[in-house]
Amino acid sequence: QVQLVESGGGLVQAGGSLRLSCAASGRTFSGYVMGWFRQAPGKERDFVARINWSSGDTSYADSVKGRFTISRDNDKNTVYLQMRSLKPEDTAVYHCAAGLIWGSRNQADFRYWGRGTEVTVSS
Repeated sequence: QVQLVESGGGLVQAGGSLRLSCAASGRTFSGYVMGWFRQAPGKERDFVARINWSSGDTSYADSVKGRFTISRDNDKNTVYLQMRSLKPEDTAVYHCAAGLIWGSRNQADFRYWGRGTEVTVSS
């Protein structure tokens, strides 16, 4: 059974940093794309970043480019999202997801999802 479990969320002041983790289990994720999405209160869930598990290639939403970094640790089967220079508009529940279609930012193309971890950025 595939499981994605996020952790690392919390309350941080604007300008601060957080590192989110996504522990993946239940299968081999080689060949998968791992993504981070976020859903702010009252808004739709949006793409944040993705990484190709095998190659390490990455892609980011324009709103986080230069501030967030996605990475993975193959030995720990864990994907990370390092967030810096956080802004109040980054406040959201952050979800980890896994899929097989590289190039897609569409959440429908991601098959497996975690329950999310909440990030709150105060001004």
